[in-house]
Amino acid sequence: MRRLKDPMQNRKTRAIAMKPARRFGARTVATLLGIRFAYRFGSRLAPGRTVAHAARVFQTPLPSSRERAAQALATTTARRETINVGGEQIATYVWGDPTTQPYILLAHGWSSMGLRWQSWAAQLLARGWAAVAFDQPAHGHSGGTLCTLPDFVRTVTAVGRHYGDAEGVVAHSLGGAAVTLALGDGWTAKRVVLIAPAADPEAATSRFARFVRLASHLRGPLHDTLSRRTGVAIGDLHIRHHAPNRTQPAMIIHDFFDRDVPVEEGELYANLWPNSILLRTRRLGHRRIVDDEAVQTAALTFLSGVDFG
Repeated sequence: MRRLKDPMQNRKTRAIAMKPARRFGARTVATLLGIRFAYRFGSRLAPGRTVAHAARVFQTPLPSSRERAAQALATTTARRETINVGGEQIATYVWGDPTTQPYILLAHGWSSMGLRWQSWAAQLLARGWAAVAFDQPAHGHSGGTLCTLPDFVRTVTAVGRHYGDAEGVVAHSLGGAAVTLALGDGWTAKRVVLIAPAADPEAATSRFARFVRLASHLRGPLHDTLSRRTGVAIGDLHIRHHAPNRTQPAMIIHDFFDRDVPVEEGELYANLWPNSILLRTRRLGHRRIVDDEAVQTAALTFLSGVDFG
């Protein structure tokens, strides 16, 4: 693993074609305050019901995913397709022809959507690649109401198998974890770019519990509830069990000031993934980093086969 420190921190960014989602509207804030109040008392007085509700909240994407997808569909240049994954209709978006061109698979993160990659598509097409993006279950235009990392993994796997082996894959946030777990399961990619990838699901539930004021002693029951629905133990999802087995060259890009997924998680990927490089940016945060011009240039250059030394 080679580290490149802050190669892009002095680069100016262009105007962002797709604005990052506004995290919380007034209605969401009001809901959050109500949840915090209920969990503060429910953690002691009704722990079972509180855990069941918390598990549902944890697995429910923000409404902005579907709202932004509806807006983006009106202007996208992609061809929309649908595949069935475990009984759910998964929306996919295709630029170019992945049956005749090498293609790049694009995997979004939590509460995002496939069309957030629209700004990447033109650049990929200009380099002779096709591109495929998709909406995870309960996101964008896909079916479903609940979704967690195992669902992300199954969907990435299904999309990869459907469109065939990829020239490369670019994934953001939880999508990065999903790609790491899904690679090699009936499909593969030659090169991998992970942007602000999440590494530790238990750390994620810890951040969630603090955010919604769920008592710490209920995190174990929360994990059990999640595992019962997905059939996967949360400890098995940590990337330490998966990244060391990956053989593709990988570029990990993470911002020092990421408040959603700490930069230490990106560093962990770089330490565990053989033949990887780490690029650390400054003041791009967790979402703007995806649309940053310098980040895109570095990722596309890497996908072209250029090794950074």
